[in-house]
Amino acid sequence: MAESPIRLELFAADTRTATEVPMAASGVAAGFPSPADDHPAMSLDLNRLVVRNPSSTFFVRVAGDSMRDAGIDDGDLLAVDKSLEAHDGSIAVCFLDGEFTLKRVRIEGGKLQLAPANDRYRPIEVHPEEDFAVWGVVTYVIKKLG
Repeated sequence: MAESPIRLELFAADTRTATEVPMAASGVAAGFPSPADDHPAMSLDLNRLVVRNPSSTFFVRVAGDSMRDAGIDDGDLLAVDKSLEAHDGSIAVCFLDGEFTLKRVRIEGGKLQLAPANDRYRPIEVHPEEDFAVWGVVTYVIKKLG
């Protein structure tokens, strides 16, 4: 199946205010709940957790299913850091010949490939003559359940 360009909805990271929410000190049990967690002992600022580099971080809403097997679904919100260098295995927002795409970067034998995480799509081999840039590396996936 041919790859259609990802539609990007870009949002700037606004870290001027702290958004602290209570956080259970011991995490959450996937089995039986712990009575010790009835009173959260810590707080967490989501801006500090998700946005390490405010001046180079933006958010992108995903439109498409080419990365679903990597746990990234249509409608998810991604935190993307432009200051990070993509390496083999990074999931990145890439610009290729005038179109944006979200793919896993694969570097092998001097060749660059953008790999989807859905068997319905083919990997994209990037050639030196093409207009290509990594816009940023995905650092967090924020998804709504249900």
